[in-house]
Amino acid sequence: MHNISISLATIHKVLTNNNSKPIRKLKRHKKFIRYSRPIPGDRVQIDTCKIGPGIYQYTAVDDCSRFRVLDIYPRRTAANTLKFIDKMIEEFPFPIQRIQSDRGLEFFAEKVQKKMMKYCIKFRPVKPASPHLNGKVERSQKTDLEEFYPTTDLSDFEKLREELGYWQFFYNWQRPHGALKGKTPSQIESELCNKTPLQEEVESLYDVSKEHIQNANYFFETQLRKLKGSL
Repeated sequence: MHNISISLATIHKVLTNNNSKPIRKLKRHKKFIRYSRPIPGDRVQIDTCKIGPGIYQYTAVDDCSRFRVLDIYPRRTAANTLKFIDKMIEEFPFPIQRIQSDRGLEFFAEKVQKKMMKYCIKFRPVKPASPHLNGKVERSQKTDLEEFYPTTDLSDFEKLREELGYWQFFYNWQRPHGALKGKTPSQIESELCNKTPLQEEVESLYDVSKEHIQNANYFFETQLRKLKGSL
């Protein structure tokens, strides 16, 4: 408007002399999108969490209903993972179609993966350094650490396991969940029971030829998939 032309060098000098901070472009926060699988059992997230010396919690949470199965063991091992899978199959009120975990070695043992195959369960571990992909089980364990364990005595292992069973029942059947609009996991499971396949249907759709024993090393596993795809 005033026909004034100022060089970039002059502008830079004035801003520097006045200790002006660089102009930053503000990033817009992405709108949070809550997601879940359409039916119970379609995907179950599992994880382990150290509670104290010699106390490790195994956690399984259904992606759709948030229904959970919990247990504690003295160590994180493949043998204890096998026991926990048996507990999951027994206590989830629906068939498990897919298990998702991080890349903990306790989940990658050959005997663990073969057990999943035996029960027609697909094993789908997440990429390394991607805890957000297993966010529901991570968040649920945080709830345990905030609401359950501060009220318990960690010195008696068997009593703690018994109390954890009561907490699991409360969590599944009585505790309202904000993510479920105030409903309990058991209510969501009941509402969707007519859409949830039976074990026989899950077995009929399972194709064992598409499964293989996966390696915990993500780079090795990725290269192996590429090699198979090129053959």
